[in-house]
Parts: sequence; structure tokens; C-alpha cells
Amino acid sequence: MATSRATTALAATALFNRASARRAERKHPPQGHFVQAGGVQLHYREGGRRDGSPVVLLHGNAVRAEDWIASGVFDLLAKRHRVLAFDRAGYGYSERPRDRLWTAEAQAVVFAEAFAHLDIDQPVVVGHSWGALVAVALGLDHPRAVSGLVLVSGYHFPTARADVALFSPPALPVVGDVIRYTFGPLLGRLIAPKMIRDMFAPAPVPPAFTAAVPVPMMLRPWQVKASAEDAATMTPRTATVAERYGELGHLPVSIMAGGEDRIVDVGRQSARLHRAIPGSDLRVIPGLGHMVHHGAPKMVADAVTAVAAAASGRAPLSLPARSP
Repeated sequence: MATSRATTALAATALFNRASARRAERKHPPQGHFVQAGGVQLHYREGGRRDGSPVVLLHGNAVRAEDWIASGVFDLLAKRHRVLAFDRAGYGYSERPRDRLWTAEAQAVVFAEAFAHLDIDQPVVVGHSWGALVAVALGLDHPRAVSGLVLVSGYHFPTARADVALFSPPALPVVGDVIRYTFGPLLGRLIAPKMIRDMFAPAPVPPAFTAAVPVPMMLRPWQVKASAEDAATMTPRTATVAERYGELGHLPVSIMAGGEDRIVDVGRQSARLHRAIPGSDLRVIPGLGHMVHHGAPKMVADAVTAVAAAASGRAPLSLPARSP
């Protein structure tokens, strides 16, 4: 009898969570375009000048392409560039089929094909947080597909992280499916406010972010799966590629981080990466946390423009650098 009641409760919770996810999608429908690449349908937002040099924006874990728009970076870049902000696989309205392990390298393969389909000729790729892993994978494995990189608040070297153990279980086969359709989203509603505050700390959470990246969209079961898989593969992935970072020396690379980042240690990640990539630029911005692009959108846009100029040979990569 107890087993039957538990099964009924789980089924009811799963129905509630699925209905909540669909309600969130009706309230926040896709605003962009779709492209088929690598057997996956990707959703993206596009703006700016068609005759401008291209820039691709890749978001971090839990969020979606609208994060770049809410920060103001998208509109700043659109004044002189062709700008595309993608939903990474499994986020927003991009698909994430179960036919492969969605490592940074696997995501880079899909994006390289998408660039070709959309006639995006060697863009500057900007990656924030987990998106920086994909940007690096593009630079390492598809060097002809990009002209330069801007890596914001990235995680690049393996460290022990408690959040990986906390957020990875929904990625497990079978058990993970149960978690993300039943109590996972309910637990997420409880912890999401603090998680978001920590992402922005010491700055407040801007209303524009809350509107563009609402918690119900983050907690759709299929996006919970994507976030969990990314969390689970993050550390082992960095362990396999850390020795290759010097290969990025052929590209202009700008590295940015918030000096008060509570999510990623600046000295052990961004500063160390700067030392590993010959000719790279480093800027650590005092008073900002993990969401640097919200606190200093113009600095991020200026870094992109500087990388684009360096890639075209118009000017050397030169930004005032601060070390932690």
C-alpha cells in the first residue's frame, strides 16, 4: 500500500512538473531563429550589422541565450558587429538528444557546423562560464572556424567542487530521470534564489536577468538534465585538455573575470589560463562576481572589439590588464 501511494505521489509530481514546464514555455516562447546542425536543432538570437565582423555568444550553465541580451552586451556589440547568441544544447529551445555525451568538444562540433550553415565566417567566440569551455574547444579542435576568443569567468583547470556532487545526480541514467521529473525541480525552486544571488554577488541580481532567465525555465526537466550533465563532465574535461591550452597562442584571446567571483576561483582559473596561453590578455575587474557581463557589459564589448581588431591585423591585442 505504501509503495502504491509513493508511486502515485511521484506520478502526480511528474505531471505537475511537466505542466509547469510547458506553462513556462508558453509564457516565454522562442524569440529567435532555428538552425539544424550536427543532427540537432539550435535556437539562436541574431542582431546587428550584416556587414559587421561576426561575434558568437555562448552562455553558461542553467541560463540561456537571453542572458546575453539582458546583460546589455548583445546590444552594445550589435552597433558594429553581426551578433548571434545561441542556446547551447538542452538549454532554452535547443535540442539535446541522448545519442551522445554532450561534452564541450561535442558541443563545439555542432557549433562549427552551425557557423558554416549560417555563413558565420570565423567569428570571435565569447564564452561565459561553462560556455567558455565550448569556446576553448572550438579554438583547439576547430581553429579555422574562429578568429579569436573572449573567455569570461571560465573554469579551465580541475579542482574539487562540492557543487558538482550536488548538481550531477539528475544526469544519472534512470535514477536521474526520476529526480528531474519529480522532486528535482521542487528542490530547485528552494535553492535557485541563493544560487542566483551567489552568481551575482557582491552585486545585486538585476531585474533584467530575472525577467530574461526566469527560474521556471531553468527548472524544466530537460534543462535540469542538461545542467546536470554539464556539471558532471566539467572537471574531467578540464583534466584532459589543460596541457593543450598553449595551442591557443595562435589566436587573440582575452580573458575576463570578476575579482570577487564566488563560483570560480580567479587565481586558479583565469589567471592561470592567462599564463598558459602566450600573448593572451587578462582583465580582472574589482568588485564584480561571476556575472561579469552584467556588471561590466561595455568592458566585455570592448574586449570583443579588441580581439576582432587583433584577428584582422588592424591592431595588437591591448587592454589594460589587472592581475588578482
